[in-house]
Amino acid sequence: MAGIHFTEAAQTYLAELLSKQDTTGVGIRVFITQPGTPYAETCIAYCKPGEEKAEDLLISLAAFPVWVDAVSEPFLEDAVVDYATDRMGGQLTIKAPNAKVPMVNEDSPLNDRINYLLQTEINPSLASHGGEIKLIDVVEGGIAVLQFGGGCQGCGMADVTLKEGVEKTLVARIPEITGVRDVTDHSVTENAYY
Repeated sequence: MAGIHFTEAAQTYLAELLSKQDTTGVGIRVFITQPGTPYAETCIAYCKPGEEKAEDLLISLAAFPVWVDAVSEPFLEDAVVDYATDRMGGQLTIKAPNAKVPMVNEDSPLNDRINYLLQTEINPSLASHGGEIKLIDVVEGGIAVLQFGGGCQGCGMADVTLKEGVEKTLVARIPEITGVRDVTDHSVTENAYY
């Protein structure tokens, strides 16, 4: 179960906010954007019945349900949601000390380590062009088979990005990888950045 704690003050404050919603049974959903990276942001949002995802973890508090995003859950270990009052009113705070901590190490499965590197280092730099890279598989000889998407697909610079950026990074950081191969059809150019 999620290692996230809601103080009494936070529960009281959130229950009051939720009671003002025009739909009954509204809970909250907790998730982290870009978990395990320096850019991680912990978020709380209203969650109307049916808006939760099938893989979400449910925490049933006395006054309302809390849905925790499954991908974010390991990063919410030791997280505390609190409500502190001061002269100006009050503020809901979320302290999630593990939100930015990577959940992979040298012993993690190869695909997890590659995906972590893609999500935290490679894709953020491609995002400015609307692009992303996904791992398809690792084949014999330590070749990572990748697929370009978004603005990378059809981009005339994709092969340069692949060899100069992605391959060098993966080979340098993950010893089992000897090279990369692109399975993307770059003849489709309607969203290309270049």
